[in-house]
Parts: sequence; structure tokens; C-alpha cells
Amino acid sequence: MIEVQHLTKRYGRVTAVDDVSFRVERGEILGFLGPNGAGKTTTMRILTGYMPATDGKAIVAGFDVFDQPIDAKRRTGYLPETPPLYPDMSVVEYLQFVAKIKGVPSGERRQRLQQIMERTRIDDVGHRLCGKLSKGYKQRVGLAQALIHNPDVLILDEPTAGLDPKQIIETRELIKKLAGDHTIILSTHILPEVSQTCQRVVIINKGRVVAIDTPDNLTARLRGSETMYLQVDASGADAGASLGRVPGVTRVVESDRRDGMTGYEIDSERGRDVRRDLARLVVTSGWGLLELRPMRMSLEDVFLSLTTEEVPTPAPEAAAALEGEVVHE
Repeated sequence: MIEVQHLTKRYGRVTAVDDVSFRVERGEILGFLGPNGAGKTTTMRILTGYMPATDGKAIVAGFDVFDQPIDAKRRTGYLPETPPLYPDMSVVEYLQFVAKIKGVPSGERRQRLQQIMERTRIDDVGHRLCGKLSKGYKQRVGLAQALIHNPDVLILDEPTAGLDPKQIIETRELIKKLAGDHTIILSTHILPEVSQTCQRVVIINKGRVVAIDTPDNLTARLRGSETMYLQVDASGADAGASLGRVPGVTRVVESDRRDGMTGYEIDSERGRDVRRDLARLVVTSGWGLLELRPMRMSLEDVFLSLTTEEVPTPAPEAAAALEGEVVHE
């Protein structure tokens, strides 16, 4: 549904987007992450036809953004960082205007307008001027204008910025419900939101893609080993030494101790599942098994790990291999 091939954008000597390539499948929600100045907004503006690229290719809903811009725009809904509102129009007047210029048939506009206002929970401010709305309401009206023509593709730049916690949850649930009917690229700085909303993540740093994968795969891969948390009631026994002798275990570190219970972080060889062996040891030793679960890096840890390192320069033939990989030097 969306295909980006070797996209580059230069401003004089400054390269804002540098050879970016990725795909978004039909009905998928893709999280687009990166620090400020990484090139996220520039990439989104190129995909929506807001600005041209210096080099590369972008296909949206089957249409080349550069060669068939009108067809691509008709199938795209865009919420930029700052919602594109007219302050002297009421919310209803503004959305009616947007529906008209986006080609919603006149016989369907009233029903479509009502549906979108209810879905984005702005029906209670329909007759207020856009310029008089709170930041949160402005954001929701911006989301409504992106949805009004029922586009195949949604490109949302910080869609929950300025919303209160309740509104964030409501917007997150709305975006999740839109998946399947719409293909979505979602840029956000709220990293837990990505884990809860997006099927895959693209992380960009200094204009270059440094990782493409699912949130779970990223957090597992970057740790470099399998790590388990084990809590036992070992009745004063030296459980750590016994756990360290389990085949495949590479490191055992005591992480907490209270009320006779001891917690351990246990590393094992990558790709080796030692849970059964650990549980068997605990049971046969007569200890109480209180907790056994995998430990993973948070998405915040992944993000910091990938965006605080130097950005590598992969060979051209390696570009296609970025899918499902973390790029390191």
C-alpha cells in the first residue's frame, strides 16, 4: 500500500532524509520513530505531496507520489504536526469545506460529517470557532479532516499531541479500529503508544533508517541474549550457584531479596529456551517457584540504543536487507 524506495531530501549541503526505504502493507499500522530533526516530518511531507524529494521513489495506494500526485492525494489523509485549521470557521463549516474540496459526494457529506465528528468526539463543539478551541480539540478536528473522505492511507504526525490521558486512550483506540480499513503511518514521541498500537516500527536517525521490525522483535534482538527473571523461595540455599550450572545458562545475577524470597536475572545462550530446565531444577530441589518470565528491553531502551549511536552507512546492496534487521557498524 505504501512503498518508499531510496528516498532522499537535501537542503543545500544538509541531507534531511538519506536513502530511506521501507514498505507498509495494506491495513497495517506502522510506527515512525526518531529524535527531533531525524527526518520523520520531512518524509511524511514527501509522502503526502507537500514537498518534492531530491531523489528516490514513493508509491501510495498504487500511485507514484511524484508522477501521479492528484491520484495519490485523493487516497491519503494527512494530519500534520500543526492541525491545518481555519480559525474563523466553525468546526462544522471547516469540515464541510474539507469534505467538498476532498471530493466527498454532496449527498453523502452530511452523514459522513456526523459519523466523523462522533468518532473523533468533537460533536459537542461543532458550532465553536476553530480558533477558540483548546489544543486537544484542535488536534481531534485535525484528525477528523484527515478521515473525512475515508482515505485508503492515513499519515498521522503526532496525532495525540496536546491530548489529556483520557483523550489519548480514546484516540489510540480509534486508530487501532481504523487499521484494516486504512493503512496508517503514525509518528509519535509517546513510545508506549507505539507498543500498544503499531504492528511494526521504523526507527530513523540523522535521516537514515536504523531499524525496521516489530516492537517485540526489536526489544528481544537488541538485548543480545535471552534473559529470564526467576523468583524462588529457596529456604536459605545457595540457589544462584545451582542455577548457574543449568546447561545453556551464561550468567546468574541476584536482583532482589525480601522476606525469604530471592529474585535472579538469568542470561542464556541466544535462541536457547532454558525455562523448562530452570523450573525442573527449582521443583526437584524442593524450592518454591514464585515467578518465571522473560525480561526484555523496553522500547525506550531500544530507541535510545539506536539513536545515540553513530549511524552506519550500509552498502547499496544491503538496503533490501534492512527489513527485519537492526543495523550496526
